[in-house]
Amino acid sequence: EVQLQASGGGLVQAGGSLRLSCAASGFTFDDYAIGWFRQAPGKEREGVACISISDGSTYYADSVEGRFTISSDNAKNTVYLQMNSLKPEDTAVYYCAAGPKPLLLRLWVVLYNYWGQGTEVTVSS
Repeated sequence: EVQLQASGGGLVQAGGSLRLSCAASGFTFDDYAIGWFRQAPGKEREGVACISISDGSTYYADSVEGRFTISSDNAKNTVYLQMNSLKPEDTAVYYCAAGPKPLLLRLWVVLYNYWGQGTEVTVSS
């Protein structure tokens, strides 16, 4: 059974940092890409960052480029999202998702088959 367990959310002041974790199981980790997505109240889900596990290549949304860093610990089947310089507009429920390694690494929802349950991030001003 495929499982994606997101954790690490919380309340932080603007300018602060949080690190989210996504623990994966039930599939061959190296064959997949893992993406982080977020959904704020009343807004559509948007892609944040993704990583190809086999080669470590990454891709970021413009809104988080330079502030967020995605990484993986293959020994632990875990992907991290380090979020620095947080802004109130980063407030959302953050989800991790997994999909077979694509030809083009992007944050397109259709590329990701499996989704975790989400962890809530609130950034106060």
